This record gives sequence, C-alpha cells and structure tokens, in this order.
Amino acid sequence: MHELNSQNVQCPYCGELIEVLIDCSVPQQDYIEDCQVCCRPIDFYVRIDQDGVPTVTVSHENE
Repeated sequence: MHELNSQNVQCPYCGELIEVLIDCSVPQQDYIEDCQVCCRPIDFYVRIDQDGVPTVTVSHENE
C-alpha cells in the first residue's frame, strides 16, 4: 500500500518553504499546484524511486 509523503519545497516565486503531500503510488508525475503563500502556479516534477522515496523538483510554470 502506498501512502502520501510530506515534502518541503521552496516556492520558485516567493522563496517561502512550503509543505506538500506527494502521492507515492504514481512513479512519475508532472503537475501544477498553487503556492500556499503567494498563490502562484508551481510546476512539480516528481519521481518515485524503487524504494518509494520521492524526488521533487519545482519550477516556474512557464520554465
């Protein structure tokens, strides 16, 4: 059973550290989620390794 994994990422717009939940049941993800502080759209690129550990990369929406 896969679970949600809590990760801290830095918003590429305002620089604030925000906590996001990553669904580790999907091994490769690319989606947009608004920053909890400045409400700007962050592009999330997520990879889950064989041990179920996520690697999260964030960027501006149009990068």
